[in-house]
Amino acid sequence: MRNNIAKGGNSMEMKILYLPHELIIQILLRLPVKSLIRFKCICKSWFSLISDPRFAKTHFELTTAHTDRILFITSTPEIRSIDLEASLNDDSAFTSPNLNFLLPRSYSDLEIKGSCRGFIVLCCSSNIYLWNPSTGVHKQIPLPPFGSNLDANYFFGFGYDHSKDDYLVVSMCDDPNSATFLSHLEFFSLRANTWKEIECTTSTHFPYMNACDDPRVGCLFNGAIYWMAFRHDISRNVIVGFDLMERKLLDLQFPDDFDHEPTNCGLWVYGEFLSLWAIDYYENDTVEIWVMKEYKVNSSWAKTLVLSIDDIPTQYFSPLCSTKSGDIIETDGVTGLVKYNNKGQLLEHRSYCNNASISEVALYSESLLSLPDANEQA
Repeated sequence: MRNNIAKGGNSMEMKILYLPHELIIQILLRLPVKSLIRFKCICKSWFSLISDPRFAKTHFELTTAHTDRILFITSTPEIRSIDLEASLNDDSAFTSPNLNFLLPRSYSDLEIKGSCRGFIVLCCSSNIYLWNPSTGVHKQIPLPPFGSNLDANYFFGFGYDHSKDDYLVVSMCDDPNSATFLSHLEFFSLRANTWKEIECTTSTHFPYMNACDDPRVGCLFNGAIYWMAFRHDISRNVIVGFDLMERKLLDLQFPDDFDHEPTNCGLWVYGEFLSLWAIDYYENDTVEIWVMKEYKVNSSWAKTLVLSIDDIPTQYFSPLCSTKSGDIIETDGVTGLVKYNNKGQLLEHRSYCNNASISEVALYSESLLSLPDANEQA
C-alpha cells in the first residue's frame, strides 16, 4: 500500500506522530486499572510512570477513572469481582482476583472487615491482611493488643486519614478481665506500623456496647467510621462514629420516629448520604430506607423508600451500595446478589454458587494505590 501511495512524482512520506509526554500522562490517567496494569509491559518509561505512587494517587482521585466493583467470596472457595454498573447476569463483567497468599482452608473462616480506597481488610485464621484485589499487593498486620480474639471485636472498621496520608484499622472490644462495662478503642496506623489505644477523656471507660448480637463492620462515610451502638450510661441506642482525622468518637441520633430493633437494621451509604435500612417483618416483610439529608443534623433524617423482600427467596436484606442510576444492590445473605430500582421494584436476583456456604461481600474501587509502609507483598 505504501508503494502505491509513493508511485510517480507524487510520493508521500510516511510520518510517525509522537504525542507529547504530558498528553500521554493525561490519557493514561483516565484509563481503567486493568488496562494500566497490562500497559506496564509496553516500555520502561510506561512501567515507571504507572508504578509511580504519585500517578496512582492522581489516577484514584479522578472519578472518571474509577470502576467500582463488588467482591464476592465463598468458602468453597470461589472469588468473583463484579462490575457495579453491569447487569448481575453479565458474565463478561466478572473477574477472579487472586488470593493465593491464603491457604484454601482459610476461606472457611474468612471475614471482610472493611474496604477503603481499593484496599480490603481480611480476617482469617487469627490473622489480619490488607489486600488490593486490583494489583494483588497485600500486607499482614499484627493483631490488636486487646482485641486479639477477632470474634470478640464488636466494632471493626477501616478508613483513610487524608491529613496524614494514613490508613487506620479500628477495633473496639470488651475487656474480658473486667466485671463492668469496660471497653477498649484502638487503631492500627499503617504509617506508624503500630497499634495505639484511645484514652477516654470523659469517664473511666467508653460507654458503648454492641447493639446487635454479632460483630458489625463499620460504615465508612465522610472521613469517619460509623456503627450502631447501645450507650449503657444513658440506656439508649445511638450511632457512634470514629473521626479518622481527629481520632475521637462522636454520636449521632436515630430518627425521632425510627422504631426498629438494631438486629434488623444497618448503616450504609445510599448515593451521597449516610443511610439506615430497617426490616419490618411484622409489616408485610418490608424494608425502610432512611437518609440523613444534612450530615450530622439529626433532624434531617427522612424515610425515602420502602421495599418489599417477598421476591427474595432467602427473605434476607442487607444493602451494599447504589449504582449511578440509583439502583440498589444488596446481598441475599447466602449465595447471591439482588438489584432493585429506586422505586423499590425487583430487577435482578443472581446466585453465584450452588452450595449454601455463607459468603463474604464488599464494595471496593479499583486502584493502583500502595500502602504507606513499603513492606507489602505482591
